Amino acid sequence: MPQTEKQKTGNLGEELTASFLEGKGYKIIERNYRKKWGEIDIVAELDGVLHFVEVKALTVRPSYAKASEGKDEYLPEANIRLWKKQRLSRAIRTYLLDRKMPDETDFQIDIAAVFLDFGRKKARIRMLENVILDT
Repeated sequence: MPQTEKQKTGNLGEELTASFLEGKGYKIIERNYRKKWGEIDIVAELDGVLHFVEVKALTVRPSYAKASEGKDEYLPEANIRLWKKQRLSRAIRTYLLDRKMPDETDFQIDIAAVFLDFGRKKARIRMLENVILDT
């Protein structure tokens, strides 16, 4: 089944985020952990802390990219609605159980906002670290 443009954008955003995290010293543990009730885009580890990373990729139009250079009007956390928070929370709990992680495992949830400018062949990543999911 061919990928949609949205899927291609999302996959590219995940690839770039994984490379970005590795460049910052993170170890990528797993990608695209899927269950019927939810998905985790990236599971990474840094300094003994597991990071569950939700990637939100956005293609920016050239006129918007130039006008908004250096501004972060796009808030990826605004696109994580209640149902997504519930699904992500359940996927994380399942992941911890599936991988037999100890109860005292330190973890946090991060959001990677990926801004893709295909016209200028540039990408920008903004990390929101240790977000709280109010479910």
